[in-house]
Amino acid sequence: ACAEVQAAYLSEEGILKHAKEGSLLVDCSTVAPSTAELVQQGAAQRGLDFASAPVSGGVLGAEQASLTFMLGGEERVLERAEPVLRHMGKKVVHCGGAGSGAASKLCNNLALAIQMIGTSEALGLGSQLGVKPEVLASIMNASTARCWSSDTYNPCPHVMENVPSSRGYAGGFGVRLMHKDLTLALEEGHRVGSMRLPLGQRAAEVYAELAKSDEGGKDFSVVFKHLFPEIVKARS
Repeated sequence: ACAEVQAAYLSEEGILKHAKEGSLLVDCSTVAPSTAELVQQGAAQRGLDFASAPVSGGVLGAEQASLTFMLGGEERVLERAEPVLRHMGKKVVHCGGAGSGAASKLCNNLALAIQMIGTSEALGLGSQLGVKPEVLASIMNASTARCWSSDTYNPCPHVMENVPSSRGYAGGFGVRLMHKDLTLALEEGHRVGSMRLPLGQRAAEVYAELAKSDEGGKDFSVVFKHLFPEIVKARS
């Protein structure tokens, strides 16, 4: 994605070559912070305003105009971009410089992947111990394990309706996109000082396995099916 975004903006046929001076450019891609910084520098040289605005909230958030945007760039440009983004999201956060929005999104998705795997493991274990997923989810959602992966986007089929897990894991945020974001997060951790991110590393390995499987085109919550196929089969 980083190479594609750079080409879209910085190549001879790219956006920066053809945009009118003074134009506002807002990019919602999830890329490395260095890519956002590079595009911002190129835009500034041509008299263009650029804001990196990675987004979180998924398809459901887009449908409900409840997305969260993580803006990186000059304060003046961010103030210009915010009214536009308010039409699509309920929360617009000014994170700092050009790469800070991208950094925030990678950190968010690192936590999200770990959270989704942990939620899946808990629901799977509970089911094997005789606790129905609906019951355990209701407990988790009112207790210290409460999280988005459980109370809004539950990965076990038919615990919630209108989420990918209850429609064959179709749609939503894809497995391969999650693997891409985890890879970027780990690369950034290595770049800033070989940080130890053991759970992030293991999550990336799990999603790498999934990306190569028949479920690679499904929503990232399909990790529950990857771990507990028998439970999914019984609830289908």
